[in-house]
Amino acid sequence: MAEQQLNAPARDRYAIRRSPVPSPSGVRQVTEFQDPGYTIVGNHLTQHRSLSGLAIGLAAHIQSLPEGAPADIRTLAKRFPEGRGRIAAALRELEAYGYLERVRQRTDDGRMITVTLSYNNPSATRARRARESAEQAKRRTAAEPPRPSPAPAPAPVRQPPPPSPAAQPSSAPQPQPQSPPPPEPRTRAHHTPASALLANLRRDDPRLLLSVRDIQRLTPPVAAWLERGVSPEAVRSALTTGLPPTLRHPAALLAHRLTDLLPPPLPPTPPAAPARVHPSPLQTCDGCDRAFRAPTPGRCRDCRHPATERGAA
Repeated sequence: MAEQQLNAPARDRYAIRRSPVPSPSGVRQVTEFQDPGYTIVGNHLTQHRSLSGLAIGLAAHIQSLPEGAPADIRTLAKRFPEGRGRIAAALRELEAYGYLERVRQRTDDGRMITVTLSYNNPSATRARRARESAEQAKRRTAAEPPRPSPAPAPAPVRQPPPPSPAAQPSSAPQPQPQSPPPPEPRTRAHHTPASALLANLRRDDPRLLLSVRDIQRLTPPVAAWLERGVSPEAVRSALTTGLPPTLRHPAALLAHRLTDLLPPPLPPTPPAAPARVHPSPLQTCDGCDRAFRAPTPGRCRDCRHPATERGAA
């Protein structure tokens, strides 16, 4: 009786075992085949922890739109039941996290438009742009010629004594040739298309990104080209063709081309030659059978105005 006997088995024999079957609650995906015409949206957007549900929905809707479709606040307010205030706040959220960018641009005819840029993966876009910038910087560094080492200083040379004032030549500074001034237009009629043309040069070459100050300085020379009958396409071709591989000062290069390649004004159009007047054809008088000139047949002047009537007059 001194030995203790246990009627129940040990606790570890009744350990609770977890079933591998998932819980009946939660999300279950039902995937079906979709015809062409769907949009792939990343989980970084649909599961974003800082964006609101309205912002996530607007981002997915904007990514599904075709190129050139309007995506302003007024158009989105007509499409969705939310008001303009909530839609504007959601668009600001997307701009803050890099999914949306609204850029103001000037067209060739001087109008200001808003271009909406939708990024389906902002982090990947930033990484790609960083790689491209690094590659461009590496190419510019490789294209630059190596700087020569400084030459050793020459040994001092004894200078001869200065000549007498009578034999000393004139040391007056020679005038340096000055570059011609940039062309100026006679009127301001072409300033607006000239400014738009300069602002859009970066579309042809990203290195031609000009500041507002450079555009204001280069607008009069471009307007002078347009005033002389040169088309905007010809001006753009003259400014963007044959650019050097290394472009450090784009504004200075454009100013040099606008001044050095300025075409002459068109000669005045000669006046049109006056039309030659042909005499009226010969007609036969119905009264006296004499020939006279008139546009239509009939009587001559003597038969239409007899001598008696002329005497009475």
